[in-house]
Amino acid sequence: MSDDQTISASKDVKTKSWLGKIGQLLQGDPQDREQLLDVLREAQQKELLDGEALAMIEGVMQVSEMQVRDIMIPRSQMVVVDLGASPEKILPVVIASAHSRFPVVGESRDEVLGILLAKDLLPMFVQQTGDDMRLNMRDLLRPAVFVPESKRLNVLLNEFRANRNHMAIVVDEYGGVAGLVTIEDVLEQIVGEIEDEHDFEDDLYILDHKDGQHIVKAITPVENFNEHFGTDLSDGEFDTIGGLVMNAFGHLPKKDESVELKDFLFKVVRADNRRVHLMQVTRIEVDKTDEVQHARVTSA
Repeated sequence: MSDDQTISASKDVKTKSWLGKIGQLLQGDPQDREQLLDVLREAQQKELLDGEALAMIEGVMQVSEMQVRDIMIPRSQMVVVDLGASPEKILPVVIASAHSRFPVVGESRDEVLGILLAKDLLPMFVQQTGDDMRLNMRDLLRPAVFVPESKRLNVLLNEFRANRNHMAIVVDEYGGVAGLVTIEDVLEQIVGEIEDEHDFEDDLYILDHKDGQHIVKAITPVENFNEHFGTDLSDGEFDTIGGLVMNAFGHLPKKDESVELKDFLFKVVRADNRRVHLMQVTRIEVDKTDEVQHARVTSA
């Protein structure tokens, strides 16, 4: 048998072995998620599954467990348009943000009246000029979709697809506006960051919740984390909070693993086989006389 035939036969054996394990998972009672992930990771290590494909599969599985509140753009960061704003005031907002959709609000941000599409403004600017330019905002409004903070991302994605919506307004338990979420935000949890020619450096690293918990991106600079929380975590060895937390774990953590670092509890919200993406951070009570930075790892 030639070398090429030997290599081909070896690959066939590996493929059959992997497919056999997949077949075992599909027979009888459903197996748990970790067993499925172990098989997929083994397949990736044997180069039977591309690393990017594995990351996407893990992203899909994690999206089913994540909630809108984990990824939404908070109310304070929303770019909105006032109902009574003149065209001269609206145009700079549209140009500066480079967004395609804008919530239109009344007297406050809790009063979202609809969604304005930037493209709907184009005919007005083409047909009207100078002082004659007039805008009846209500004629341009599209209906706004409202979703609760607790909605699962996979459910929201299905609704986006079914209703052909691209944006939803997120409301809290009292009916107030908590933020907004787009279909791009959901898809990025599966395929990673989606960049286009309008994307600028994203300086939104930390999302605060009313219950005292915070969702923090792993790429958050330690300096930004310290400034936000008023702490003094060292940035001498690691630039990002994710690097600092990974060092505290001592290994690549999985979803729901947690670690105490100084006076914070870091719980992994989203991670794949290469890196941590999101963490839930909660301030914990510690002995303030103990100034030694400490860590304790807790498995899921």
